[in-house]
Amino acid sequence: MSGGLLVAGTTSDAGKSVVTAGICRWLVRQGVKVAPFKAQNMSLNSFVTREGAEIGRAQAMQAQACRVEPTALMNPVLLKPGGEQSSQVVLLGKPVGELSARGYHGGRQQKLLGTVLDCLAELRGTYDAVICEGAGSPAEINLRRTDIVNMGIARNAGLPVLVVGDIDRGGVFASFFGTVALLSPEDQALVAGFLVNKFRGDVSLLEPGLDMLHGLTGRHTYGVLPFRHGLGIDEEDGLRVSLRGTVRESNVAPPVGEDVLRVAVCAIPLMSNFTDVDALAAEPGVVVRFVDRPEELADADLVIVPGTRGTVRALEWLRERGLAEALRRRAAERRPVLGICGGFQILGEHIEDEVESRRGRVEGLGVLPLRVRFAPEKILTRPEGTALGERVEGYEIHHGVAEVVGGDAFISDDGGHSLDGCRVGQTWGTHWHGSLESDGFRRAFLREVAAAAGRRFVPAPDTSFAALREEQLDRLGDLIEQHADTDALWRLIESGAPQGLPFIPPGAPA
Repeated sequence: MSGGLLVAGTTSDAGKSVVTAGICRWLVRQGVKVAPFKAQNMSLNSFVTREGAEIGRAQAMQAQACRVEPTALMNPVLLKPGGEQSSQVVLLGKPVGELSARGYHGGRQQKLLGTVLDCLAELRGTYDAVICEGAGSPAEINLRRTDIVNMGIARNAGLPVLVVGDIDRGGVFASFFGTVALLSPEDQALVAGFLVNKFRGDVSLLEPGLDMLHGLTGRHTYGVLPFRHGLGIDEEDGLRVSLRGTVRESNVAPPVGEDVLRVAVCAIPLMSNFTDVDALAAEPGVVVRFVDRPEELADADLVIVPGTRGTVRALEWLRERGLAEALRRRAAERRPVLGICGGFQILGEHIEDEVESRRGRVEGLGVLPLRVRFAPEKILTRPEGTALGERVEGYEIHHGVAEVVGGDAFISDDGGHSLDGCRVGQTWGTHWHGSLESDGFRRAFLREVAAAAGRRFVPAPDTSFAALREEQLDRLGDLIEQHADTDALWRLIESGAPQGLPFIPPGAPA
């Protein structure tokens, strides 16, 4: 086969990313050589490819669903918010500048259409099928003129469109109908039908509504996916992460030892790559939660200061909240603290920043002996090393260059020379994202934390984060295979949108 599909959504968080991954995993299990694609992604969760390109983590996850190596072609434009009004623009894996929302949508975005289409064409020339993910909603009529990720890419590439709606939020029928009715006739001709996501209950109760929706729009519903726990993998937008509750669905298996281990993650502004803590949440007996008050650190066995797109802003936020002083006390009391990337920089002596915040010299928390200088060039690497006697892999995404002036080495090369990070007492820091996904290192680190915290916690000897991720992706593939009309979906990917789909008034405003 040779074809493609655009998975759009009635809203952000309708389930486009996981549905795209599920379709990819279903196809690859049928022997199809498939690749994911998202023309433009706004996310603080990013990943570094083997060639040193930065892309959204959702696309890296979808590439894993396809069982292929992720590349910059799969996410040519990545926007990394630096606040409410501006974002860093990453083009083909490399940062090219900061733009306001008005500046980007006012002209820059449409100029990228040629690059986006070239990337998609290259993927379609290499793979049997390319499953594309939209962004937000295709019915954002204020942005349609410059759109390069929803109907703009569908029209230019001739892609059929499947619209996903989250019924758990309510109003899914109105959302489906309204999405189609706000598109131009040319755009509507590509919208093949709908996919209901996160349904709870008896599907037979939904069927009369689906029949009426077909009567109103002339479009079929390609499946009703049931609500499933534990499928929120590699989410895109760090700005919307909850400040409360545990991470995802922390593993419900009982602890191997007598105690659980409690991990508190400081929910700093512009948090990036909060997926770093997913591997901890996958460990039986480890409870991970986000916190934003100093009293919430009191019963934590480990506190993590995660990465951020606004290091100086996050540092000020920690001080305003009283968390900075609580972190200093923990370090002085030799209670475990881990800083990752921006969090590592925050724990240092001072930061010289003329790049990100342009605030010049700012004093850090002073609990680790390092000095940070922000450089214009972003470091994007996939390093490997040894820590706590175990192999560890990670990826680096940062402008800050750290000069470590004391403490003990944290991650070293095979010759014992320091590669990254440092340690003082029970305070650790590293620039490496994803290091906790290395199973042996994670277990060794948790043993150190448990000993320092006085907890009778024992890491499970057989937890494989990579295997758990594969299980999640197979579950997504199972959802598509068991609850979608796969024959109709196959025809859609191979042959495009059905001919003669009716126009639903009023259409896009003139």
